[in-house]
Amino acid sequence: MITITGLGPGDFDRIPSQVRSVLVDPSVTVVARTRHHPAAQELEKLRAVVFCDDLYESFETFDEVYDAIVGRVIEAARRGPVVYVVPGSPLVGELAVRGIVDSAAEVEIIPAESFVDAVLAEMGYDPLDRGLQILNGHSLPDPLVLDKPTIVAQVDRPEILADVAAAIDAIVPDGTMITVLSGLGSKDSRVASMEPAAVDPALGGYRTSLFIDAEPGGLIGVVQTMRRLRDECPWDREQTHQTLVKNLVEEVYELIAAIGNLPSQGTDWVAYAAVEDELGDVLLQVLFHEAIGREAGALDINSVSELLRQKLVRRHPHVFADVEAGSAEEVKVNWDRIKSEERGTSPESALDGIPEGMPALHRSAKIQNRAAKIGFDWDTASQVIPKIREELDEVEAAVGDAAATEDEIGDLLFSVINLARHLGVDPELALRASTRSFEERLRLMEAEGPLDGLTIDELNERWERAKRKT
Repeated sequence: MITITGLGPGDFDRIPSQVRSVLVDPSVTVVARTRHHPAAQELEKLRAVVFCDDLYESFETFDEVYDAIVGRVIEAARRGPVVYVVPGSPLVGELAVRGIVDSAAEVEIIPAESFVDAVLAEMGYDPLDRGLQILNGHSLPDPLVLDKPTIVAQVDRPEILADVAAAIDAIVPDGTMITVLSGLGSKDSRVASMEPAAVDPALGGYRTSLFIDAEPGGLIGVVQTMRRLRDECPWDREQTHQTLVKNLVEEVYELIAAIGNLPSQGTDWVAYAAVEDELGDVLLQVLFHEAIGREAGALDINSVSELLRQKLVRRHPHVFADVEAGSAEEVKVNWDRIKSEERGTSPESALDGIPEGMPALHRSAKIQNRAAKIGFDWDTASQVIPKIREELDEVEAAVGDAAATEDEIGDLLFSVINLARHLGVDPELALRASTRSFEERLRLMEAEGPLDGLTIDELNERWERAKRKT
């Protein structure tokens, strides 16, 4: 016979008399998960207790520790009745309890007060008011959502508390206060409210929890902010899907420009800060369209997200099903096939589905990729280079005829894009980088003084000096 119960959140005299009588019964063996609890230490003064703290030092993972605790309790039960006792409640956060219940033939669980009860009592909060979520400080969800009052438990070490406080600080509005609760149910309990950035990591411990009741931040916060703007801001309220299209295009181009500033190797934090900002601006456009669609009753953020989730699962059978894909190219082939099946029709052309409105460089590369899939392509990059020389000769021959020159310039650009594609270079990003480099050098030339009136030799001298600086 195994009885499982809890010590509650604090001192021994806080435990109900029924549980205390079970714990001090000399005819049973008491196995306690840990000595790191005031009631456990008081119980040890009253009787012999088998603690399991040594197991935490003997194994590398919590799963191994919990399995060992289960084994110790089961082995003790073979010799007579056992009481397994845990801090707080046996029904909250006690994985070894589940293992004992699954392994033992006869188990009785006596409920006990949990740290959740103590926190709610201290904060005076009814969880049926606006809901409640309880999180484990060792494994915060990502993304972290704080859209309702939240208890974070198991912030049992300074580094865990520091990480949790930093994660909270990153997504709550400035000035948000959180409550740190330590040692509830004991004479030495401590409750203090402070901003997340001001939390002292030294407050982390076995009996420390956090309570957060903040305005939603992060993803949920920005969704709610956008919806409020649609209700209360005259400009936002007037916008439609159609009026916002140009904003979406502009924000995407600004994001592309920011991505173009990222180094090919290493991490440039300043460049990433710009990408982060531009990603937010693109997300704003997505949320703007979501808010308008939601008002029409046509969609909302959940339906959009779930549709995307289903599409990602469906188009990645090599991850979510049993399809084999050993290379990125095989993944792409599967993606295109599934995409075609979803549409329910077979394309009439290999070029179907490429939008007319795409940027010219990107569209040209995409059309060439489609042509390559049906075998209409050069075999190597070296074969493209003579074609570029040929097109350049034709441009030279067409000079003087505006229409012909335009055609030949287009052919030359098309061939250069073909070479870039064969070499694995994104022509859009490559051209942006070259343009940015030219712009930087020209500005350096201007910094030396006005350029008007300089001879070509003088301009070239400044250009060479600018090149040496970049």
